[in-house]
Amino acid sequence: MKRSSSKSKECTYNAEDGYVRMFLRGRPVTMHIPDQQRGSYSLDQKVALPNKKLKLQWVYGYRGRDCRSNLYLLPTGEIVYFNASVVVLYNTEEQQQRHYLGHNDDVKCLSVHPDMVTIATGQVAGNSKDGKLLAPHVQIWDSVSLNTLHVIGMGVFDRAVTCVSFSKSNGGSFLCAVDDANDHILSVWNWQKEKQLAEVKCSNDSVLGAVFHPMDTNLIVTCGKSHINFWTMEGNTLTKRQGLFEKHEKPKYVLCVAFAENGDAITGDSSGNIYIWAKGGSRISQVVSGAHEGGIFSVCVLKDGTMVSGGGKDRKVVLWDHNYRKKAEMEVGESLGPVRALAEGKPGELFVGTTKNAIIRAAFPDTLTPIVQGHTDELWGLDVHPSMEQFATCSQDRQVHLWDTITHQPLWSKTIEDPGRSAGFHPSGAVLAVGTMTGRWLVLDTDTRDLVSMHTDGNEIISNVKYSPDGNFLAVASHDNFVYIYAVSENGRKYSRVGKCAGHSSFVTHLDWSKDSQYLVTNSGDYEILFWEGSSGKHVTNMDTVRNLEWFTSTCTLSFSAFGIWPDGADGTDINAVCRSHEGSLLASADDFGKVHLFSFPCSQPRAPSQEYGGHSSHVTKVAFLHDDSHLISTGGKDTSILQWIVA
Repeated sequence: MKRSSSKSKECTYNAEDGYVRMFLRGRPVTMHIPDQQRGSYSLDQKVALPNKKLKLQWVYGYRGRDCRSNLYLLPTGEIVYFNASVVVLYNTEEQQQRHYLGHNDDVKCLSVHPDMVTIATGQVAGNSKDGKLLAPHVQIWDSVSLNTLHVIGMGVFDRAVTCVSFSKSNGGSFLCAVDDANDHILSVWNWQKEKQLAEVKCSNDSVLGAVFHPMDTNLIVTCGKSHINFWTMEGNTLTKRQGLFEKHEKPKYVLCVAFAENGDAITGDSSGNIYIWAKGGSRISQVVSGAHEGGIFSVCVLKDGTMVSGGGKDRKVVLWDHNYRKKAEMEVGESLGPVRALAEGKPGELFVGTTKNAIIRAAFPDTLTPIVQGHTDELWGLDVHPSMEQFATCSQDRQVHLWDTITHQPLWSKTIEDPGRSAGFHPSGAVLAVGTMTGRWLVLDTDTRDLVSMHTDGNEIISNVKYSPDGNFLAVASHDNFVYIYAVSENGRKYSRVGKCAGHSSFVTHLDWSKDSQYLVTNSGDYEILFWEGSSGKHVTNMDTVRNLEWFTSTCTLSFSAFGIWPDGADGTDINAVCRSHEGSLLASADDFGKVHLFSFPCSQPRAPSQEYGGHSSHVTKVAFLHDDSHLISTGGKDTSILQWIVA
């Protein structure tokens, strides 16, 4: 059969030799067809959409590492915050989440309207899969119905909307926003009419906060690198008065601003000082110096007029009386991180967001209960427990978490020496193998989290660690182009190297074991598909040996049963992961554009139809079905988030 030119995106089918050939960036990828399908296979068969759908059930983690004032309590009893491109409404009493999914890339800021129902959220500029820019903008939505009411600033904002705030005193009819462009443009909108009222260049330096004065509709306070500015809006012009530090220490950063009951502005800064700015003025009227050691990331005035402040370096939450005298303090544990955001909860209760992406329920004198935890750096490692409602993740933050999918809390967490990259459970569930970015890999006891074993193969990224279905072998795939094979004994406690798969000319990306634990298949960075003997690592070149094998898992992005996941004109790096459901009718994929796709399995027709689900931003790194296929877990790379989907 004549092969079409390699420029073509089309697949070709060679019936005589029983293979399909597709092209990725002009490179041919040859996939061999099992004998029982050779007679009936055709490239033109129509494929049905999958018979199940995904529904987002849970978002693990919170974006505290680089965002601020993004945690609030709503009258429904839900706390509202965001992670990746999802805004989460979490009812901590009922242990239930709802999700606003109107954004298509990372959310960076949030404001609650004085009506306590309407919410504004701003997002970054993103990329769609056809290479178009997704414009940064603000969505205004109803937190009861989750309906989008207005979209503001499409084509106006340049990089990302990093601050939004509703006005307070005129019934909340204005919204101000700051664009993270070079000039940090401050704009004011009549949001119900979607009309811009005024804009001004705010500062050359970074702007960290922008809020309307609670008593004066025409006054906006902005703060950031070495400045606090008081803006007065008249008609469509904004005029600036700079805050004067005079004899007081001028901070490197003014990190946050809030307002006292009498209208005074209160700022916390990078030197640990709290300054009070008399209402309507631009001068300091009172100082609490050394309120914290290091920066003050959040100040929150409580309903009774007292105030809490949250420290970065000292991780302290401090309660102040009406005269700014210290009443009480408590300290957040180091593992949960510096304080980033504070919100008043029920009487006597606080919610604390941290830079380590945790949310804590707190009450003075010393109650601190983590209710949301997550990773803080790029996340690639995921595997599901073979028989329980659990999964494990490991990230470049050096944390390994074992999660319970019912309570949505970590059963345990462990800090390891190297950034984590891959994870794999032994079939017994007794141990977990973890691959790192440095060539080191380790084995942890899943009950005690004790270190059982540690080895090093090469000094590159360990992209995959996978036990054979019978538990007798472990394959360790590396970016040094090799796969190392270990014999496993004593239920995953003892390891001895028995082979090395040598033959790839690029880094190994994915691997699967055959059901009988005899063979391995691997993919590499240059789109090769190679086969190996599991016990020795010997390269298998005779296709008739492997063409009819049944594979225990389908995680290779290049295979005859999965190649339909590739969209037209795809770059071979566009899809990061794929996973087949255990019962065998579904295939999920994770792509570079923040999407999880669900296909029917097998997925052996070019450009198969799929259902597409958003929630992550930029690249989704892994997908995995729970052992009973009731849920799908997906992980985001740079967004560090974990999403749990119901499969129904």
